[in-house]
Amino acid sequence: MIIRFSRGALPAAVAAALLAGCSSSSGTTGAATGTASPAATAGTPSAAPTPTATPTPTPKPTGEADPALKPFYGQQIAWAPCADDPATDKVDESTVQCGRLRVPLDYANPAGDTLEVAVVRNPAVKQDQRVGSLLLNPGGPGGSGVAMVKRNPRRFEGPLHDRFDTIGFDPRGVGETTPLSCLDDRTRDEWSTTDAPGADHGKVLADACQAKYGKVLPFVGTRNTARDMDVLRAALGDKKLNYLGLSYGTYLGSLYAEEFPDRVGRVVLDGAVDPSVSLVQHNIAQYAAFERSLKAFAADCTGKNPCPLGKDPEKAADKLADFLDGLKEKPLTAASGRKLTANAAWTAVIDGLYGDEQGWESLRNDIGWAMVRDRGDYLLARADDSNHRDKEGRYSVSADAYTAIHCADGATDVPTGEALQAAYAEMAAKAPLLTRHEPSLAVFDPDCRAWPFRSAEKAHPIVSKSDATIVVVGSTGDAATPYASAEKLTAQLGKAVLLTREGEGHTGYGWSACIRTAVDTYLVDGTVPAAGTRCASDPAQ
Repeated sequence: MIIRFSRGALPAAVAAALLAGCSSSSGTTGAATGTASPAATAGTPSAAPTPTATPTPTPKPTGEADPALKPFYGQQIAWAPCADDPATDKVDESTVQCGRLRVPLDYANPAGDTLEVAVVRNPAVKQDQRVGSLLLNPGGPGGSGVAMVKRNPRRFEGPLHDRFDTIGFDPRGVGETTPLSCLDDRTRDEWSTTDAPGADHGKVLADACQAKYGKVLPFVGTRNTARDMDVLRAALGDKKLNYLGLSYGTYLGSLYAEEFPDRVGRVVLDGAVDPSVSLVQHNIAQYAAFERSLKAFAADCTGKNPCPLGKDPEKAADKLADFLDGLKEKPLTAASGRKLTANAAWTAVIDGLYGDEQGWESLRNDIGWAMVRDRGDYLLARADDSNHRDKEGRYSVSADAYTAIHCADGATDVPTGEALQAAYAEMAAKAPLLTRHEPSLAVFDPDCRAWPFRSAEKAHPIVSKSDATIVVVGSTGDAATPYASAEKLTAQLGKAVLLTREGEGHTGYGWSACIRTAVDTYLVDGTVPAAGTRCASDPAQ
């Protein structure tokens, strides 16, 4: 099954809910421009490629102190009202401002090619009490910060919008910033839902991305985006970075704290990723957490009426897994003629486990339509939402950005031989129901084995020398980014405080008024939550 949520990508429907109480991507191409070309990434992708030299930016760029970067740090963004999208009749995008930020494609060669980062700004309501700018990242990798702000400008009404210019930006490869769209929609349909991926499944995407974006791929990693974020901070006129990052956005914020410790302002990392573990180990922990959530959902179902999983809480999860796996041999046909495969159905179920218990009724009903009435339309719609496919069959760039950014972040360092067999065994032991359908797509999520270059980035504990206190938010029932990751990240950051939400669901800000109040107070006033603070789940108001 192909479940794209490593490092914590938020399914589109869940992302809106999380921040409404508290992404999809579209836009024009922002191709790299300039005359000088960065070093080429030679080598043809293969199932077991030979590592090639990668034009990785300098480990510790000097930022705005570097004379070569001064033109980027000194630029001013030309703001203008965003174009209103007639397709979104309930939102007037022209109420927020759009701009572009020019950054080096390769920070080791700032005189070479450049690219433009798409940025939007929703100015603070109380300009006379303005704290500064608050940069936002919705997760992914692949989530669009531009869409996050532009398509719901009232999302942060209250203390944050009163006192901050809320800033959304699209990281490299995402949305309107050099968007990566490697596969055509028809190929993506098959690639995303097939129950028979084949040995060259990952190579199909790798070859397509290399052919279209080979020059850009080595530079879309998170560390470069963190550097872009510092240029954006300076262009906005802020001495320190104020930032709210969700899910994968916590990894981006962590790398920023490591790269620019003296520029860290008020930073909140919600739904934390542990940067010290490899992607494979992260996947194992994540699938184990989703296995727990699946069993909790199934057991809860047996106490409801009707429940398609029967009345025995000990057998309900197995019954569901048997049905979903059975779709591999007997897929259901939707009204559109498309097939609900086992892959798509599993993706849909996992998508439903991103939320808290309030969303379980809807998931239970969708499963019932498939199991009892042989109607797979509702689960297929969930899978489409998770895969960022719209009703017209068009895919956003999020899926390809997800893989490209992961591979640039070091996911090319994959286990082989005995280490790989050990990973398979550990995955099977900790998530037997979720991974028996197709274990390789669980271990390699995403599959970077055929990627055209090898990243120099490696998993490592974040070491930040910042004097600022960073607030980390962890939820005890979060399957996408397990609570243990929040504990580990807090310890790595040193001067950090862990804010805990008790309950199911991914991230905390949108599921708890208590969490929301603590985060807003910290961002607006600088008041750090007391160590050991724990909050209950409830709809944030």
